[in-house]
Amino acid sequence: MLERILIVCIGNICRSPCAQTLMREAASRGNRNLKIDSAGLAAQVGLPMEPTARAVLLEHRHRPLEHRARQLDIAMLRQAELVLVMERRHVDGIYRIAPEARGKIFLLGKWQDEQEIRDPFRRDRTAFEQAYRQIRIAVEAWAIRLSH
Repeated sequence: MLERILIVCIGNICRSPCAQTLMREAASRGNRNLKIDSAGLAAQVGLPMEPTARAVLLEHRHRPLEHRARQLDIAMLRQAELVLVMERRHVDGIYRIAPEARGKIFLLGKWQDEQEIRDPFRRDRTAFEQAYRQIRIAVEAWAIRLSH
């Protein structure tokens, strides 16, 4: 049974902490005891979640945990049984760090025709809302599949 999921983006301040929050909530609804972490390929180490990303989560009645951006490393990739990324180029970035991770890395938007989720960082609020909607739909699709 799956126990550890790692969600990866670039800075680890917008998309991956949002997806981490939503995945934790989905896992708790299914009474799943999953450890869900997030990290960035070029993390803004130590920074909290981007304020607009956090505000969008709160407005949609989610409860983001305290977050500090973390740099992705090989140990995280080895511990994770499933690694979910936002864009295809993130897969290549992970392969450069840990080629042995092949086979457990998938787009978060896999079940939405391999949809990529664009980075809203330094864009307007509409971009954050769109990323949130795409992440929410993708997480729900993963949660259904992981519950079986």
